[in-house]
Amino acid sequence: MAESVELPTRLGILPFRNKVLLPGAIIRIRCTSPSSVKLVEQELWQREEKGLIGILPVRDAADAATVDPVVSQGVGTDSGERSSRVQVGASDSHRLDGKNQQEVIHWHSRGVAARALHLSRGVEKPSGRVTYVVVLEGLCRFNVQELSTRGTYYTARISPLEMTKTEMEQVEQDPDFVSLSRQFKATATELISVLEQKQKTGGRTKVLLETVPVHKLADIFVASFEISFEEQLSMLDSVDLKVRLSKATELVDRHLQSIHVAEKITQKVEGQLSKSQKEFLLRQQMRAIKEELGDNDDDEDDVVGLERKMQSSGMPSNIWKHAQRELRRLKKMQPQQPGYTSSRVYLDLLADLPWQKASEEYELDLRAAKERLDSDHYGLTKVKQRIIEYLAVRKLKPDARGPVLCFVGPPGVGKTSLASSIAAALGRKFIRISLGGVKDEADIRGHRRTYIGSMPGRLIDGLKRVAVCNPVMLLDEIDKTGSDVRGDPASALLEVLDPEQNKTFNDHYLNVPFDLSKVIFVATANRVQPIPPPLLDRMEVIELPGYTPEEKLKIAMHHLIPRVLDQHGLNSEFLRIPEAMVKLVIQGYTREAGVRNLERNLAALSRAAAVRVAEQEQAVSLSKDVQSLASPLLENRLADGAELEMEVIPMGVNNHEISSTFKIASPLTVDEDMLEKVLGPPKFDDKEAAERVATPGVSVGLVWTAFGGEVQFVEATAMGGKGELHLTGQLGDVIKESAQIALTWVRARARDLNLSTAEAANLLEGRDVHIHFPAGAVPKDGPSAGVTLVTALVSLFSQRRVRADTAMTGEMTLRGLVLPVGGVKDKVLAAHRCGIKRVILPERNLKDLTEVPSAVLSGLEIILAKRMEDVLEQAFEGGCPWRQHSKL
Repeated sequence: MAESVELPTRLGILPFRNKVLLPGAIIRIRCTSPSSVKLVEQELWQREEKGLIGILPVRDAADAATVDPVVSQGVGTDSGERSSRVQVGASDSHRLDGKNQQEVIHWHSRGVAARALHLSRGVEKPSGRVTYVVVLEGLCRFNVQELSTRGTYYTARISPLEMTKTEMEQVEQDPDFVSLSRQFKATATELISVLEQKQKTGGRTKVLLETVPVHKLADIFVASFEISFEEQLSMLDSVDLKVRLSKATELVDRHLQSIHVAEKITQKVEGQLSKSQKEFLLRQQMRAIKEELGDNDDDEDDVVGLERKMQSSGMPSNIWKHAQRELRRLKKMQPQQPGYTSSRVYLDLLADLPWQKASEEYELDLRAAKERLDSDHYGLTKVKQRIIEYLAVRKLKPDARGPVLCFVGPPGVGKTSLASSIAAALGRKFIRISLGGVKDEADIRGHRRTYIGSMPGRLIDGLKRVAVCNPVMLLDEIDKTGSDVRGDPASALLEVLDPEQNKTFNDHYLNVPFDLSKVIFVATANRVQPIPPPLLDRMEVIELPGYTPEEKLKIAMHHLIPRVLDQHGLNSEFLRIPEAMVKLVIQGYTREAGVRNLERNLAALSRAAAVRVAEQEQAVSLSKDVQSLASPLLENRLADGAELEMEVIPMGVNNHEISSTFKIASPLTVDEDMLEKVLGPPKFDDKEAAERVATPGVSVGLVWTAFGGEVQFVEATAMGGKGELHLTGQLGDVIKESAQIALTWVRARARDLNLSTAEAANLLEGRDVHIHFPAGAVPKDGPSAGVTLVTALVSLFSQRRVRADTAMTGEMTLRGLVLPVGGVKDKVLAAHRCGIKRVILPERNLKDLTEVPSAVLSGLEIILAKRMEDVLEQAFEGGCPWRQHSKL
């Protein structure tokens, strides 16, 4: 404990920023600034035990903004180690001249003399800067009379403020002082007892109460509390012992009361907790503290915010009652309980769903909608007409429950973009839900909330994301849903797409009915066959067949080429693709129903052009370039005649100016040489059919696939054997049966067709027949190859070649009748793409030719066949001269 010391008339001053050292208190500081290091070295280190310094509080500028006079000085303190701006009172003003004259310090007029209990010196590496760690003990108060500098640190002429022994004896006889002393000791004793119970300590503190004078005890106790800087200064300024004791008693009592409040809060919290709820202790303490302070603001409670959000969501009354029950359950739960998060997520979903919020539809303008469809899609006249009819009904009766449109067609024909155009014409939001590969019913209806990781179905989740109850929802790839032990998504869609049922669609996760009747559903599919009949019955199928070469040319010139050039940073000034070259790409490099491969090939040409433009080295005058770019950076760099290695284009330069920067001598025009260099040799040609049917036993058929119509060659050959039929080409059961029917029919009509004599009536005697469908990696099935198989077998046995310009399709019966088939439009378009001139179709498919574009029909000869003999008559050059007679 500090004893009375005799203070010198001048002390070195160490400023404390926003901190006060009271007599009897001990503090550890680290001195790193030049001024504080110099002070410690000269006043403490060199004088050892006799060294004394003065600790003088200083204020921050923001805290002392109301004080008028200021002193402009530079100072480094032990707590900051850098110059800073502070302010000082008028009685302590002092001005110094120096380079840090703008720095302002506000000194307090009273301080505390301190001595070093421990002093250690260190050197920082690699800078070599000397630092000191000092443990200081406050001794007694002093008053600053004059402040000056000694080298880099401050000194002050001081006068002591401590009482003499005689004055102290007089004060101790004062009844008021005696009363205050007793009150302080009683409060301090109570505080020590409480602390002893909480921390099992307090023995040393009780010794202080018995041995240290009461006026020094006041400083020691207050120094151990966390109080504000202003209260510390007030305690420092309390020279009068009675005032000091009064303030100390007040502070000790306040600290004691805060301990009592904390104990009360702890007891209240612990009384509410069971053994299984100990982990909630901190959160309960926070709540109890808010209650004690009256600061329990429900507006900031997230549960209350969730409730307000649910109230404003516009949910129906029956659902609101269900949500209220769930909310009351949530309020009774703790956030750490297992079911809290799932309940909270569920209520968030209820609040986020658009129960009443709908998009404001535009006033339908059919003419504008038609123009929009024409600008986005070339051709597809019947499809666009059906969409216009659909929009017209919506205009006359906005709440009409129209059919669910299902666009069926090969990839790349514009099914998805048509649905987007419908949403744009109606002014509604558009959302796409992909059903390809979905095998779990929960993807449609959602998971039940009893499962871990449960979530709503894709429909409800999509409505949450789009935030309106009347979007245009595209169910993409509806034909590619599967089924397994987890359910059948296609069956779940029956409720979704039925206008009579989707008003009360029940998602398993949501567990309350949701109205889907305002949603406009549009579906897409590549094939109709995989769609279950009950689901197909709820949709209106609109077929989108492939494009003709003429349509592809128009699409490429008006849509694909501008888009591809823009995607590659080019324009018509860099690359020109003539129509003749686009035709060559269509005929020689792409045989597809859509235009995706065509777009890929055009993109390959654009990439080749982009490489040439990027590598183009054109000698351009540097000064001209600088003026056109108007870049100050370039002007500075080129002022000394330096070479320009990179042109910096300012943000304000438009595309035209950027294009002129890379301008080439002439635009790159695509020709046949460039096509072959970039895309390779042509993949298809019109001579393929002639080459394939150059030998007997080969015929040309037409088949339908998910990617549109295709030309399918059928090859047949005979060899020595036991009269067996061999089939290859990854064939399905139906097409295998068609091959067996074809062979049976040919064997039964062998003599009628002059394929055998009376002596050798059995065509298969001593030989086997092998029928192969090329492209063996592609699965094949269906009945439409019946006439093609018969033609190949007749060609084999008669050793006559089939006409190379003729393709055929049709199912045949065992009696030789030609039955109608599907996909006629796609098949005819495929024949047209492959350069076929004649197409043999079943007579009953005549009605389907109305869907084929007239431009295609004008370039083909369509032959209708009712019986198999009609097909054979047209399939061979010069008819069928070897047929002597027919009894059919």
